[in-house]
Amino acid sequence: MSESPTISLVAGEPSGDMLAALLLQSLRARWPGLRAGGIGGAHMAEQGFDAWWPVEKLSVRGYLEVLPRLPELLRIRRQLADRLLKERPDLFIGVDAPDFNFDLEARLKSAGLKTLHFISPSFWAWRPEKLLKLKAAADHVLCLFPFEPEMLAEHGIAATFVGHPLANIIPMKPNRPAARQGLGLEGDGPVVALLPGSRAAEVKHLLPRFLQAAAHIRHSRPNARFIVPAVAHLHGQIELAAQASGLGAALTVVPGQSHQVLAACDVTLIASGTATLEAALFKCPMVIAYAMPAISYRLMRRMRQLPWIGLPNVLCAPGHWLRRPPEIAPHAFADRPDAPFVVPELVQDAATPQALAEAVLDWLDTPEKISAIEQRFAMLHEELHRDTSRLATDVIESLLAR
Repeated sequence: MSESPTISLVAGEPSGDMLAALLLQSLRARWPGLRAGGIGGAHMAEQGFDAWWPVEKLSVRGYLEVLPRLPELLRIRRQLADRLLKERPDLFIGVDAPDFNFDLEARLKSAGLKTLHFISPSFWAWRPEKLLKLKAAADHVLCLFPFEPEMLAEHGIAATFVGHPLANIIPMKPNRPAARQGLGLEGDGPVVALLPGSRAAEVKHLLPRFLQAAAHIRHSRPNARFIVPAVAHLHGQIELAAQASGLGAALTVVPGQSHQVLAACDVTLIASGTATLEAALFKCPMVIAYAMPAISYRLMRRMRQLPWIGLPNVLCAPGHWLRRPPEIAPHAFADRPDAPFVVPELVQDAATPQALAEAVLDWLDTPEKISAIEQRFAMLHEELHRDTSRLATDVIESLLAR
């Protein structure tokens, strides 16, 4: 095996950029001469990654939303595959982004290149047909959640649970006073974090609702303060919306710093996605929300396998909710009224500003519920804490040695 392996990676969104950067850091510690290129973002670039296209090129979600971008995305994938088949790196790693990566991985694998997929797709939550594509695409899968390898093995897919990198970098006991001081949040009133997502479409659909909800909350809690960690490419859009919200000095917009914001807040109003797991690891009570164009929502809703959209609810659910007996219809669990929710979820038409505000105020008005959820999230943190970088690098070393 080469002392200076060449690895290509594709990350499709900011959360994947962060996970890939942590992996690259570990890989470079084992192979200082490692060369890596493909599609990535700023975090990967800090680890010496050569981004041939920026991660923002792939950061799109939904069905209608992707259509205008589809020709460009297909062209990028074709050009990337052609380049990789010519250069033939020692390993290709697809980081999440299954709709982009699976077909790319399958083409590379069929041409004799080794492929690894980092982050198993959520086949247990929606679109189980992804398993067929995953089997054709990846020689091995790195899983973030402990129940996934056994489920994948049942379909003949080799996989390893490596823990979640976020469980390693987020402290078990966040320092709230220090976080507030660092953000300039003085005073005794409650702090509510507003996290409307990292994509333009998410911010478009959720930020207005979040800001209106903040106004309702402030009516009941005049001393409440609100803070929005804005991703760089949407900072201007978020600032304009904040200025027009009428919240004035009660609302602060900061560039990035989502982890510090989650460490500082009493409760967060948050878009469904990886950020909800980050909030759980910060032991943060939350209200999960999501909204998208109506047609996209109807299409995605038909593919749901579980009653939840938020990772904290999925990961804290009893195991039998994930391990369905084969005689149960694929979507039988999607609309179960008896499903256990540890945090509230308000989706689509249910995500009204008034409802969002009431759910946030319910947390603030019941400290015993906050104490209980903090304990449950601490248990979840322990379940996901592993030496992720070492375990993932061991798998990669094994693949490279074949």
